Amino acid sequence: MSNNIKNIVYRTLSKAWATLLEINYDYRFKDGTWKRISRESYDRGHGTGILLYNVDKGTIILTKQFRMPIYHTNKDEAMSIEVCAGAIDDNDLPESTIIREVEEEVGYLVKDVKKVMETYMSPGALTEKMYLYVAPYSEEMKVNEGGGLASEHEEIEVMEIPFSKALEMMVSGEILDAKTVILLQYAQINDLIKNRE
Repeated sequence: MSNNIKNIVYRTLSKAWATLLEINYDYRFKDGTWKRISRESYDRGHGTGILLYNVDKGTIILTKQFRMPIYHTNKDEAMSIEVCAGAIDDNDLPESTIIREVEEEVGYLVKDVKKVMETYMSPGALTEKMYLYVAPYSEEMKVNEGGGLASEHEEIEVMEIPFSKALEMMVSGEILDAKTVILLQYAQINDLIKNRE
């Protein structure tokens, strides 16, 4: 790959909340021609997401919160239903990050999480890689009400719903978040949670 790219020039467009770069480079195509390409790359670090499930109850835990980028394009979909998730800070491990986020966002203290995949959510524009997990939860693990951190300006609604309903919401378009769709489909494909009403 390194033989097909040269003359890379970076220009910082913004370093407000994260880093937005303009990257110009020469790229050699399969026919041997070189072309000058310009792209923008948004670096906000990497993230984690987790599907919490209760086999006995046939339920899962999701969150609901306002998302300004969605509001900007479609006001009706701005209250996004998602799995619990969070950004990885500095040198933190993905696993310790998601365990902390679960306690902060939804109020459960989980210890054993299973990584199911790593995925780039929008590789044409974002550097972010998502580390996706699943973990069982029970009422004994409940340590607080969740809702996120006021210091991070979070206002998160915690939703405990039947897994079967979540699948219906995915099909109907009520759930549109990609990491959530991926984890719901993972759970469905692997028969992680029995469908119950």
